[in-house]
Amino acid sequence: AGGVGEFEAGISKNGQTREHALLAFTLGVKQLIVGVNKMDSTEPPYSQARFEEITKEVSAYIKKIGYNPASVAFVPISGWHGDNMLEPSTNMGWFKGWK
Repeated sequence: AGGVGEFEAGISKNGQTREHALLAFTLGVKQLIVGVNKMDSTEPPYSQARFEEITKEVSAYIKKIGYNPASVAFVPISGWHGDNMLEPSTNMGWFKGWK
C-alpha cells in the first residue's frame, strides 16, 4: 500500500509484503505482478516519487529471494477509486505501463 506508513509496515521484517513474496517464490510462482495500492493516499496523492520509492525497495527484496526484478510488473493502483484497475488512470498520467 502506498499510504504513509503502510508500505513500511508491509515491507518490515515480519510484514505481509515480504511474507507473500517469499511464499509465492517458495510455491514456484514464476511470474509476479506487484500492485502498489492506495496511490490515492500518498502525499501528495498519486505521487510518482512514492511509487518509485516503493518499486525500488520491493525490487531489492524480491531479488534477494530469487526473482528477477526486471521481469516483474509494478503497477500503481487505487482499488477504492478504480485507478489503473481496468483502464489507464488520468490521475497517474506519468505511468506509461510496464516495460
